[in-house]
This record gives sequence, C-alpha cells and structure tokens, in this order.
Amino acid sequence: MLNVWAVVQLIDPFGRTVRDLRISITDRCNFRCTYCMPEEGMAWLDRKEILTFEEIERLATICVQRFDVDSIRLTGGEPTVRAHLPVLVEKLAQLKVPNTAQSPLAGKNIDLALTTNGATLRLIADELKSAGLSRINISLDTLKSEKFFKITRRDHLANVLDGIDAAIQVGFAPVKINAVVQRGVNDDEILALASFGRNKKVEVRFIEFMPLDAQGQWQRNDVVGQDEIVATINNVYPLEQVAARGAAPADRWRYLDGAGTVGVIPSVTKPFCGDCDRVRLTAEGQFRTCLFSTTEFDLRAMLRGDATDDAIAAEIARAVGTKWAGHAIGNVTFVRPKRSMSQIGG
Repeated sequence: MLNVWAVVQLIDPFGRTVRDLRISITDRCNFRCTYCMPEEGMAWLDRKEILTFEEIERLATICVQRFDVDSIRLTGGEPTVRAHLPVLVEKLAQLKVPNTAQSPLAGKNIDLALTTNGATLRLIADELKSAGLSRINISLDTLKSEKFFKITRRDHLANVLDGIDAAIQVGFAPVKINAVVQRGVNDDEILALASFGRNKKVEVRFIEFMPLDAQGQWQRNDVVGQDEIVATINNVYPLEQVAARGAAPADRWRYLDGAGTVGVIPSVTKPFCGDCDRVRLTAEGQFRTCLFSTTEFDLRAMLRGDATDDAIAAEIARAVGTKWAGHAIGNVTFVRPKRSMSQIGG
C-alpha cells in the first residue's frame, strides 16, 4: 500500500526553515590538512560503523519527502575515497522534491552537490556528472607546491589542479573553489587565488579559519576576516557586492570588469547563523544541527533497530527543535566541539 503523508517544513525554535542536509559519507581522507586532522594517530571508524548507501538513501528520502529538504551536499572526510561513490550519487540524484513542498524546487530533482579535495577527481568527474551530481566544490588553499605540502602534508597540488580542470571540462556549473585563509600561512595568496578563479572562470570562496582543527590550537589572531579579504582583492580588482542567495553561507561580490564573482564565508567575524538552514549527518549516522553542536542524535541505532520511517522522522524533528541560535565563537560561552572537522563532515 502506498504511504501518504503531508510534507511539513522543519522549522527550528528561531523560525529558520531547514532545507539543506550535509551528509558525511566517510571519515577517511587522503590528505592530512593541518586545520582538519592530525598528521598521525587518527582512529578511523570501523567500516561496519559507517552508514551503508542504503541507510544514507533512506535518511535522505525521509528528509526530502517529509520535510521539504531540497538540497543535499556529500562531504567527508574525503568523499571520493568511498568506493562506488557514483552509485550513491545516482541514487540520491533521483530524489524529487514533492509537488506539495514550499520549495522553489517543488516537483523537481533535489540540488545535489559534493565537496572534495579534488586529488582523484579526474578519475571520476565524468561518472559523477553522468550520475546526476549538480554542483561541485573543490578545496584549494594555495597555488604553491611547498605550501600545499605544508598545509595538506601531501604532495598532490598538480592532481588537484587537474581535478579542477576535469570538473570544468565535463560541464559542472558552477565549479567553486574553497580556500581556508590562515594568517601567516596563506594570507599572502588571497590575490593569487582570486586571480586563479578569474582566469578559470570559477568562483573562489574564501573561508575564515574556524576552531575545528584536530590539535585544538586555533587562535582568534589566526583568522583573516572578511573585510580584510575583500579589501585585498578590491585594491586590484574592483568589486561590487551582489545580493545574497537565500540562506547560502557566502557573501558574494562581482568583479566590475565582468570577470565573474568571488565569495567569502565569514563564519567567525560575521556569522550567518541567523539564516542557517543546514543540518548534518556524520558518517556513522549521528544527526547534528550545527558544526559546533555538542549534542548528537543517533539515527544509525534507529536504522539498525528496525525503527519505522515515522519514528525516524519524529527524531529528526526533535533534533531540529534543539538547534541553537548561533555558535557563539568569540563568546565566553563557546565550547569547542570534541570532534574535528573531518569527523563531523565539512
């Protein structure tokens, strides 16, 4: 018998509607970025602890069909190290937002995106596009080989640049570049990275350094703020701010000479918590309402304990009911998450 249910919006206690689900599909990574995980000693999840593709698909389906979620982003760890990634992409890309949903995508396929370090992207870019992936973000913090090795502890810059080219060649649009800016590390390359984006016709999004490093060594002085980033670019390439796109985390500017756009995610200096529409699912099935949340909801136990879709949907709604007003970075009340970025999912 066909199950019929009303599509309801997930609205948190502060009136924000959840539309974006971030799914980490693995905690493993082929890089060891200093702001994400330690060089040695990472305790990887046992493979049986990680959600199967079928479990991921079930949770995604509940969120899309029952809760008006219209955007899913696959993250990690590094999602491309998960075997048979295009198979999962094909499954999720077929999800349709219900006609009765209050989403601009009502009746259409979800917006499905991927965040990757790009090191092996050349090998599967065409498969991912054919499987139905909508958009792709590629991490690139430097254009200098020596600095790349210092940040990632891997010598794969050429592979990442090739992966960016592959994404462009197979027709992903837009391709976005994520660059985490750290004072004294790569803040001298803001202009070079902006120029790279202009030349490649991709949008570079500079990300303020957040306290999610595995070593717990983050300091406020390490943060290069949005105003400084924008001023650095504007001094050479004049900019004009453009309107924000919904609840997207990046503030955006266009180049006055028509060479595209550039963005900044001001997570620390100008938090976008007031418009946050995101929730997160870790690789082992823990549901989180914020990157910096100290509370998790165990959906894996429900999946493997024969819980009904109704029960799982109720738990998701309960979790969203605990969503904070904001992360409170810089306040005395801020508590650093016990997990690093790689364990939560970027």
